[in-house]
Amino acid sequence: AAGGHDHAHEHTTLHGGVVAEAKHIDFELVAKQDSLPLYVRDHGKPVEIGNSNAKAKAKLTLLGGGAKQKGELKPAGARFESTGQFKVAEAKAVALVEIPGKPAVTVRFVLR
Repeated sequence: AAGGHDHAHEHTTLHGGVVAEAKHIDFELVAKQDSLPLYVRDHGKPVEIGNSNAKAKAKLTLLGGGAKQKGELKPAGARFESTGQFKVAEAKAVALVEIPGKPAVTVRFVLR
C-alpha cells in the first residue's frame, strides 16, 4: 500500500463471519444455525467484553426466510453470543451494541 497506510486488515474476517464497521469499531457476526457469536475489534484489536456480569449489552434482530427473530447476545469474553435455532441463510441482521466507554452503535450485516 502506498505510504504504508494499508487499512485492508481492519475489515478482514478472522472467524469466517461477516464484518461491518460502526463508529470505527469492527464487528464480526458469525452466523450459524445454532449460535450467533459477535466479535468486536477496535483498530484490529479484540475488545474485551467481559462475562455475563459485564455492563456490555447487545441485541440482535435477524430477518430472513420470511421470519423475524430477536435475541439477546450475552457477553462472553472477547465476543457476545446467543445460542438457539436461527434462520441465517440469505438473512439480514441488525445488532444494537452498548459497550461501556464506547458510543452505542447499530450495526447492519448482510449474511450470505
